[in-house]
Amino acid sequence: MKSKSTSKPLKICLLTYRGNPTCGGQGVYIKHLSKALVDIGHSVDVISGPPYPHLDPKVKLHKLPSLDLYNPEHLFRPKRISDLARPINMYEFLNVCTGSFPEPFTFGERVYSYLKKHRNNYDIVHDNQCLSYGIGRLAQKVMPTIVTIHHPITVDQMEDYKVAKTLLQKYRVFRWYSFIRMQMKVARKFSHIVTVSEFTKKDIAKEFSLDENIFRVVHNGINNEYFYPVQNGPRPENSIIVTNSADTPLKGLNFLLEAVAQIRQKQSVKLTVIGQPKKNGIIENLVAKLGVSDIVHFTGRIANEEFADYYAKATVAVVPSLYEGFGIPAAEAMACGVPLITTSGGALPEVVGNAGMIVPPADTSALTKAITHLLNNHDERAKYAKAGLERVNSVFSWPKAAEEVAEVYREAIDGHRRSA
Repeated sequence: MKSKSTSKPLKICLLTYRGNPTCGGQGVYIKHLSKALVDIGHSVDVISGPPYPHLDPKVKLHKLPSLDLYNPEHLFRPKRISDLARPINMYEFLNVCTGSFPEPFTFGERVYSYLKKHRNNYDIVHDNQCLSYGIGRLAQKVMPTIVTIHHPITVDQMEDYKVAKTLLQKYRVFRWYSFIRMQMKVARKFSHIVTVSEFTKKDIAKEFSLDENIFRVVHNGINNEYFYPVQNGPRPENSIIVTNSADTPLKGLNFLLEAVAQIRQKQSVKLTVIGQPKKNGIIENLVAKLGVSDIVHFTGRIANEEFADYYAKATVAVVPSLYEGFGIPAAEAMACGVPLITTSGGALPEVVGNAGMIVPPADTSALTKAITHLLNNHDERAKYAKAGLERVNSVFSWPKAAEEVAEVYREAIDGHRRSA
């Protein structure tokens, strides 16, 4: 007998205003959820703005071009001046010039125009945290539409305000995050909101003034094709790994660097950072200030196929984030069989459970003690590595996530029919 979620294949439209997996967790989510939905029998199209996602061949991509003003090849300027003849493009250009982030709004307007014409092609639309006015109109006037909110962006805004020192810097933060007011209004237009943890559900409901009953918690999966334990002899000693590609204060890399600087005063240690800091940015300057450039290695962008080998060369993995709506790097480290230390920021304790050491966020001293303890305690490392693997295998699966999301689709479609 077929399960309820596969009894009738659905025609699904996934939306993401930027979809490249290297741009962050939203691209990873779209890539793996779309494949998992196709694998259990559904038809999936992805509509994306640039940079475009890397999708499974069975998933159809519809490209919705924008001015792509954050593309390094033509940064802050349109590729062709003639593109500015369209009002939506001129709006995008002027807003970028004045320091705001218009992509969610402009993508939503383009999507609304497209789906009004192609509404009969789909049973359900699933927005990936764009939360624009255009997608809100879709949900209310055109077709069944749900949204995934990974975490409340208000948290990022708060942390950026904290590190802004001058009035000009604070104004820039205000301008950049001006899209949040739109997102808070639009979130109220959806009958169903998917989020990735119980913690995040409560946080979003509080920040956006939403009823918790409209949320459905569906944990992210882990791609075991790329994240698995590599067995090639014992792990090296005193080697730390962290996945942290941005200078974003919320990721807490500065506290890990300070901890590493303290540890090296007492014992040998090295840190591998999967990612690359901004030139002359906060992290690069801190590495120089702490005098740890000889023991900190930034890999730059690496291929998915390389992750498992990097994790195999680490004694422990650390996720020093001040806040995570889910914390994919923590689950990926556990999937690779690496002993894990995380902070208690956001949903990390929910993701890690008892399978890792957990310390308070923004606490260099606590991080230093935890890392020193694990580096010098082989039995503790073995215990956490085993517990992490068991937890990932039992809880974090993309096929399981796809089944659960498909159930949310059916709820939303039924509700839309009843209210029509």
